[in-house]
Amino acid sequence: MFDLIHSRRGRGVQRDQGGLEPRYHVEVGQFHAGVGSLDVLRALRASRSKPRPLALNLHLPGRLRITGQPMAAYLDALSREIRLVACHLGNTPRVEQFHFAGGTPDPAHLQRLMELLRKRFNFLDHDSGDYGVEVDLPSTDWASMGLLREQGFNHVSIGVPDDACACERAPAWRQDPAPIQSLLDAARTFGYRSVSVDLGYGHAWQTPDSFALKLDTLVELEPDRVQVFDYAQPPRRYAQAPRQAASTQRDKARMRRLCFERLPQAGYLHIGLGLFVRPDDDLAMAQERGALSRNYQGFTRHGYCDQIGLGLGAVSQFDALHAQNTEVLGDYLEQLQHNQLATWGGWRCEGGAQIRQQVMERLACDLELDVRAVEQRHGLVLRQFFPGAWRALEAMSSAGLVELSEDFISILPAGRLEVDAICQLFEHLAPAGPAAGSDWLDHDARP
Repeated sequence: MFDLIHSRRGRGVQRDQGGLEPRYHVEVGQFHAGVGSLDVLRALRASRSKPRPLALNLHLPGRLRITGQPMAAYLDALSREIRLVACHLGNTPRVEQFHFAGGTPDPAHLQRLMELLRKRFNFLDHDSGDYGVEVDLPSTDWASMGLLREQGFNHVSIGVPDDACACERAPAWRQDPAPIQSLLDAARTFGYRSVSVDLGYGHAWQTPDSFALKLDTLVELEPDRVQVFDYAQPPRRYAQAPRQAASTQRDKARMRRLCFERLPQAGYLHIGLGLFVRPDDDLAMAQERGALSRNYQGFTRHGYCDQIGLGLGAVSQFDALHAQNTEVLGDYLEQLQHNQLATWGGWRCEGGAQIRQQVMERLACDLELDVRAVEQRHGLVLRQFFPGAWRALEAMSSAGLVELSEDFISILPAGRLEVDAICQLFEHLAPAGPAAGSDWLDHDARP
């Protein structure tokens, strides 16, 4: 029995806790309590009738990774959610993508959840799917990497603590990169398809010189992927970290530019959203073929999948429907204890918002947009539909950042640093003010 109303206490997402990936282009402010479990139930049944492949995302919150009742209660609720969702999906749709978020899982919790997931869902064999897991550097060793590989994970993302060192005011791991090197060696030994390492910038104790040394040290380790992010807008895995003072905008811009200079010099390609990969990476090849997409976990080769979120604050997406679980632990536990989905709310992306998302996604993933294809598909004139964005693009074209014509918008090599800012130009449908064409000049990433 699914609940047909929403949280009786009116509590929903605590957005300051990073409920959604802050750099994803869906308008978070559009989420509302008018989307509930009945909507998700209908979407699950529609997905089952297709049937469509799945992209699963399971969240094990780091703040609950403790022994005792809180984690036990959460695992029980999560298991109930898995059974409820699988009951309405069936086990026929194949799971092409799986993301285990929240940091290195406890072996017992991992084995329990993976056993249940494999029983309820159709996971692929022989490394046919993209199955990724987030791990934390201090709590991960060779045994952990081996166990995760045995459970079928073939992509791993290493979260690196980056607190100031009391003595030298520098990242502690830079003094000894051996722990990261050890995990990279383990990943290669166990046959992971890719290893990603996080690289944060923007703390007050960082300087461009110290960050350059940190960047060079990381490059020497040769990870497959490097995820660069601003501490002012961190990925979800760092949302619970203590806030620290930020560096100056000038220093932050210099540190970001260092990434865009030195990582390409080391052979990495910038996919977008601060993600740098090797030229032979799956994502790089998907971008080359025009088969790259974006979802709530970032870039993916599986944009045609229905996305199923499991856990506290998890997000699901079925075509135009976006739905999110509550981030209030008490509500999550209570709803699932009564065998009801813990849907808090969501959003239906329709009309102009769908066009906006399509334009932003294709520019971010392909670094170009087929203007005529969009116009013919939706029956519009792009420059009239996004007048403010078009004026800004004309200014960028004059600056040599984009190539602009009636048929295509292409982001030139000089504009790669501004990919995210270019996409954000399309966030508003209404005509922009007189300064619209120059907003991009004030982007904090410019020197």
